Amino acid sequence: MQIHELYSIYLKHPTLVTDTRKLQPGSLFFALKGPHFNGNHFINQALEKGAAYCITDEDTSRADERIIRVSDSLLTLQDLAEYHRLQFKIPFIAITGSNGKTTTKELVHAVLSTTFKTYTTQGNLNNHIGIPLTLLSIKQDAEMAIIEMGANHAQEIKGYCQYTRPTHGLITNCGKAHLEGFGSVEGVRKAKGELYDYLRMHDGSIFIFNDLDYLKEMSTGIKNKISYGTKQADYTGIALDNQEMLCIKVTGGASINQIQTQLVGNYNLPNVLAAISIGKTFKVPDESIKQSLEAYTPGNSRSQLVNKNGNKIILDAYNANPSSMKLAIENFASLPGNNKIVFLGSMMEMGDASDFEHAAIIDLLLKNKWEYVVLAGPGFKEVPAPFIHFNNSTEAGAWLKEQNFTHKQVLIKGSRSMQMEKILE
Repeated sequence: MQIHELYSIYLKHPTLVTDTRKLQPGSLFFALKGPHFNGNHFINQALEKGAAYCITDEDTSRADERIIRVSDSLLTLQDLAEYHRLQFKIPFIAITGSNGKTTTKELVHAVLSTTFKTYTTQGNLNNHIGIPLTLLSIKQDAEMAIIEMGANHAQEIKGYCQYTRPTHGLITNCGKAHLEGFGSVEGVRKAKGELYDYLRMHDGSIFIFNDLDYLKEMSTGIKNKISYGTKQADYTGIALDNQEMLCIKVTGGASINQIQTQLVGNYNLPNVLAAISIGKTFKVPDESIKQSLEAYTPGNSRSQLVNKNGNKIILDAYNANPSSMKLAIENFASLPGNNKIVFLGSMMEMGDASDFEHAAIIDLLLKNKWEYVVLAGPGFKEVPAPFIHFNNSTEAGAWLKEQNFTHKQVLIKGSRSMQMEKILE
């Protein structure tokens, strides 16, 4: 079947699923497979649940006109997403980076949605499956699209760009994330820079955090740049000190005095400035930018402030790497007050650098005064430290429950697989 023929079917059945548990009657079911799953085994179940068509790359014993045989289901999904993308003549903004890309995406969406019909990546669907599904969820009334791109190895961003075809791009930063796949920080920069490479070749535009010299070096040769930062940029702002929630004074580029966010941590300053720069570029009114950023409430364990049992808890446990862990600890240390307790979960995908990076976090913790430091997971177990250690977040949570703490300040952070949010259950 040719891709234009499949696209005609998609237009009649625009709901796509890759998991039969989420299938609704009339959906298109793409049977994808990976190291630990094979969607082709669920073709019969999908048809019984009312799938309009099933796209499969394996032969089936069932003769049914609703089964469409292709050579590769995943590539077909991506090709269909590209075909759909080509139907639009609107801005497509791609966002990637080691830290802050999901928060930045959410903030940009909040700003643009005040003025335009805007579609964006839902949750954290930012990989080789999630991105095509995001593209295919964009309806014909779209005026803006924001696509988040995650990656843990080289050439991944390059591949995403081939079918996303971004007109604009933003790299939040390049830190020590997924070192197991990238090998080094230089490897991270090269991989994330694949977005710049695409935009450079296609005369696209970038939004660049001017405080990071390496981003300026990486962007050499890109003509269309809109900059943001704390100084010497098109849009500038600073974080006001000693604030429980991030409060920004806008110092240039917009007629906004202050923005009182509901985000914890001054490390979110660049994310907010990015949203301001994008909003201004697309002529979103200043008041709409201010209101949308002040109304945005973080979720999913990202820079959240939780009040529980008289304790103020910074829950930033969606993910962690050495760069984001360092920023979170330093920000927590800078906040006024005593009686601070730190819960940290191991950082994953560190490869051979794991012991070194976990030891560096221990050294950073030792430079500050804490009431308690509680570590969890295998990464910290291998590094000597004068702190409490548990095997997992469940054990750490049981310890916390026994303490009956009140009037404490608590930081909770760790890699996604550590599920550090369970400490509060």
